[in-house]
Amino acid sequence: MNAGAATLDDAPVPKRLPRRISWLPFEQARQRPDAEALVKGGTAWTYGRFAEAVRGTARFLDALGVRPGDRLLIVGENGLALVTLIMAASELDAWPVPVNARLTAAEIGRIRDHARPRRVFYTIGASPDASRHAAADRATAVPADIVPGAAVGALLESEPELLERPAARQVGALIYTSGTSGRPKGVMVSHRNLLYNAAAACMIRRLVPEDRMCIVLPITHIFGLASVFLAGVMAGVRIRLESRFEPDTLLAAMAEDGISVVQGVPTMYARLLERIEATGRAVVAPRLRYLSSGGGPLEPSLKARVERRFGITLQNGYGLTEAAPVVSMTRLNDPNPTCSVGYPPPDVAVRLIDDAGADVVSGATGELLVKGPNVMLGYYRDPELTAAAITPDGWLRTGDLACAEPDGRLAIMGRKKELIIRGGFNIHPEEVEAALNSHPAVSLSGVVGQKNGIDEDVVAFIQPRPGSHPDLDDIARHAASRLAPYKRPGRIVVMDPLPATTSGKVMKGKLRGLLEGS
Repeated sequence: MNAGAATLDDAPVPKRLPRRISWLPFEQARQRPDAEALVKGGTAWTYGRFAEAVRGTARFLDALGVRPGDRLLIVGENGLALVTLIMAASELDAWPVPVNARLTAAEIGRIRDHARPRRVFYTIGASPDASRHAAADRATAVPADIVPGAAVGALLESEPELLERPAARQVGALIYTSGTSGRPKGVMVSHRNLLYNAAAACMIRRLVPEDRMCIVLPITHIFGLASVFLAGVMAGVRIRLESRFEPDTLLAAMAEDGISVVQGVPTMYARLLERIEATGRAVVAPRLRYLSSGGGPLEPSLKARVERRFGITLQNGYGLTEAAPVVSMTRLNDPNPTCSVGYPPPDVAVRLIDDAGADVVSGATGELLVKGPNVMLGYYRDPELTAAAITPDGWLRTGDLACAEPDGRLAIMGRKKELIIRGGFNIHPEEVEAALNSHPAVSLSGVVGQKNGIDEDVVAFIQPRPGSHPDLDDIARHAASRLAPYKRPGRIVVMDPLPATTSGKVMKGKLRGLLEGS
């Protein structure tokens, strides 16, 4: 199929985009230097101050030995330091590698080993977890007048990557997702990828400088970085940064700070409703005009409840890191009575194919393929994985199943891959299995997702080593030391033996069948 039916909201995304993402605050500072840009706690920066901070931090990074093509690992959570460091790395043609500070030391260590950064920064002012990681690395505090609330580790031996020409193919960010057997996958998204997505989001959401945005999604994730933060800066909106999502904080921001635009994941909206209903409070959001959901399947009942409470349509979308991230979004002029994910933005094409690679007939379900200016450059230091993901003629295989509704909207039907989505975060079972299998009492494991309302629980089946008597609490602690909280199994089940093929592969379908029958 083609890029979907045109809607009244469709307009061409500008063909001439900045060369780098760091040029966005510079352009806003040129046009509106005194307009408020960023608010974090009691600190507010104008666009002029933001641009000044980016330039000063770029000079600081240069003095620290960061070169074009170097990777700059930034362990943190939303705050002034995180966004300034991302932009400053861009200004030097270095590759920002934002990593959520809530990951464990082992997880960050695997990313660090793969990315081979020149320097590692920690946003200690915005994240207690980042502070703990910084202490373990013996990082040194950065002067507050250069990067507020940051610490930096030692200079590391690292070879810079060659810069790509034309500039559209230069890496704008290196975003890590979990790979098979716990192996990190570094997704190389270009400046063009990021800027195209930001421009498409601005157009579809009709962002204007008068908007006020509250970012609770992690900017270390592609959704929070490109589709939310960079789109907001491109439009020149006032951005309130929150390190983590807290229902009371967001509700207060809507009521007292004039927030007009909010993006989140389905579990965030579920928690908002739970808090509203538990307290009996009325929703006060006088300027709110746009709500959207992404990062996971949206249930019809949740969509309806949110719309009743807030009085506006809950928009929906679909994307993935490898598409930087937007593949399709619903439109403001479309009430979207279903939970479809709308239409691809301009210049993005999609196809639905069967297992033989042929296009499916109209209305049938097939694997979703994407082609356009949003598709990643590839996986860092993994040409084989890149070749498996992107066809020779440029189509990205998403691994997800979709169908086209009669009016052209896309509907996501399920995941061809065994990805688990919990709280808007992607969890690869192989990574959890690798953590479990490293316990001395575990011989084999199989991890699957179990539907729990709008979310999925992580359930682990383990096969004990012969002669062992596994202590499930000890195994859970062992996994917890190696996995971020959202990746940890909520339930561990002993099964001896696990159902397996003759080659020893665990039969995940049978495990899911057991859960469905329980």
